[in-house]
Amino acid sequence: MSFRPTIISAILAIVLAAPSFGQSAEKSSGTKSFRKTDAYSPYAGWNYARQVYWGDTHLHTGWSVDAGAFGATLSPEEAIRFARGEEVVSSTGQPVRLSRPLDFVVVTDHSDGMGTIQEIRAGNPELMKDPTIKRWHDMILKGPTEGTKVAGEMIRMQSTKSLPPAITDPRFAKSIWERNTAIMEKYNEPGRFTAFIGYEWTSNVGGGDNLHRNVVYKDGKDKADQILPMTTFDSENPEDLWKWMSAWEKKTGGSLLAIPHNGNLSNGRMFQLSTFLGNPLTREWAETRARWEPIYEVGQIKGVGETHPLLSPTDEFGGYEIWDKGNLNLVPKKPEMIQFEYARRALMHGLKLEQQLGVNPFKFGLICSTDSHTGLTTAEEDNFFGKHTGVEPGPERWKHPTLKFGDTEVLGWEMAAAGWVGVWAVDNTRAALWDAMKRKEVYGTTGPRMTVRFFGGWDFVAEDAASRDPAEPGYTKGVPMGGDLRAAPKGKAPTFLVAAMRDPLGANLDRFQIIKGWVDAEGVVREKIYDVSWSGNRSINADGNLPAIGSTVDEKNATWTNTIGSSGLVGVWKDPDFDPTLRAFYYGRVLQIPTPRWTAYDAKRFGVSMPEEVPMVTRERAYTSPIWYTPS
Repeated sequence: MSFRPTIISAILAIVLAAPSFGQSAEKSSGTKSFRKTDAYSPYAGWNYARQVYWGDTHLHTGWSVDAGAFGATLSPEEAIRFARGEEVVSSTGQPVRLSRPLDFVVVTDHSDGMGTIQEIRAGNPELMKDPTIKRWHDMILKGPTEGTKVAGEMIRMQSTKSLPPAITDPRFAKSIWERNTAIMEKYNEPGRFTAFIGYEWTSNVGGGDNLHRNVVYKDGKDKADQILPMTTFDSENPEDLWKWMSAWEKKTGGSLLAIPHNGNLSNGRMFQLSTFLGNPLTREWAETRARWEPIYEVGQIKGVGETHPLLSPTDEFGGYEIWDKGNLNLVPKKPEMIQFEYARRALMHGLKLEQQLGVNPFKFGLICSTDSHTGLTTAEEDNFFGKHTGVEPGPERWKHPTLKFGDTEVLGWEMAAAGWVGVWAVDNTRAALWDAMKRKEVYGTTGPRMTVRFFGGWDFVAEDAASRDPAEPGYTKGVPMGGDLRAAPKGKAPTFLVAAMRDPLGANLDRFQIIKGWVDAEGVVREKIYDVSWSGNRSINADGNLPAIGSTVDEKNATWTNTIGSSGLVGVWKDPDFDPTLRAFYYGRVLQIPTPRWTAYDAKRFGVSMPEEVPMVTRERAYTSPIWYTPS
């Protein structure tokens, strides 16, 4: 189904998301049921997620060991000011500002040694009494090269629990944490900008199996300060993190959620089909993981983790910004690891586990964030400040080693300028945004702020796509992204209402795809990709493929035009291959037309020439949270 200019008003309504007059029963999206009102204003009584809010749930400042040691000097306060739209000066002395403010941010400095590195740099007298810390201080002052060595040494000592006692002193940790939460309270302005309290729990099992989680607090300082964040000095087992979260909630009455990321660096452990200790999975384990980890960070600077070409060989867009050379503990990547490292296959395995355990432990929504270690949440290709201060803009950063796996290096050009999370919430507050994340009404993009709606139901028809407000039939006749469909009515297949509008400052859209995963009657996991709405006069060919959109990119000058593609896409799609007896999930993927990659902007800006293997063009995209179908 291609885009038609006659329905542009419907596209515009996606952003405005004007409410209905109210005819619906409560849906599993977590929003309240619509209610009729006698008020003249049709906007009185709004009670569903009518607006998308943009933010970053994974941002590090100079308070993180592996940021400060590399030379990051920005504090959490400066990071928030930048996210709010202010211009700041980066750690390398460059003025920087976002094209538009974000709506919220979660500063997630590592709980292990939070704030320590800045105190070491400043020569804190108490810390300087330890000869190892004093040596680190002297090295850091020599510059980022020596600071990088310090970071590596600290990370190794962290994984072996051999850090100097001064760094793990709970009194020191408490003083830093309370300073952190005070900054978040200072800048949290309900309705204008949300500053979440959060941290990253950084499990590096064996010195490098990435099992990291970002912990996000729904509440404020009064509850967050009651218990210090969990560190890997306490445990590297995610199951112990879940126990800590449960105990925290019981004591404080508050609410937490955790967001895993970078399964591609986990040595096949992020979505392994056993417990952390290698024991068989149980229903209780599945319930616990599903409770505490409702969303997964599918894209960020260290690679996009939707799927891998080895797992999805027929997906022409499946090999996007992949980091699969090795792992953080220098273990070479082995093919057998990959199926337990990527989100799509985990979603498929989750369906199979639900058949066995009665609960799906991998029933998560999809988001993107940055994982920037500069204090700067930059995800736009022409405004990308890199993973750490050593790869902030400069003529050499494209070839600067970002990570090393033995003799293998990940070079600067392999960084992905990604990404941000879009949250469909009723307002811009901690509670509303957190609730939306919990119910998975969220999606991720690799940088552009495209507006995306995705609804599933049994009765959507083509006329719903022409509605002034697609959200009204979306909520009244179905469930939004993150929702559930159960027990298909006799003779019916699921229908999906999809709509997307381009970033007002960005590129036109190419296509809206739906990715389906299911477990067949023989217990084998399957996937299929459907093009459901697209721009131009193209048609699906005899091979079942949609012809390419083409490209307007001028690589030499790092420019493109919006003379191809469409500003918006909208449509209704019905699953032609539906079997009501089989579990399945569906999620949306929206592709932009080709645009210059950040490497092309660097080549133009600094007048440098890069080898042919360095990509100059990108296909930015969005990933919605899935909608799940369960037979009963």
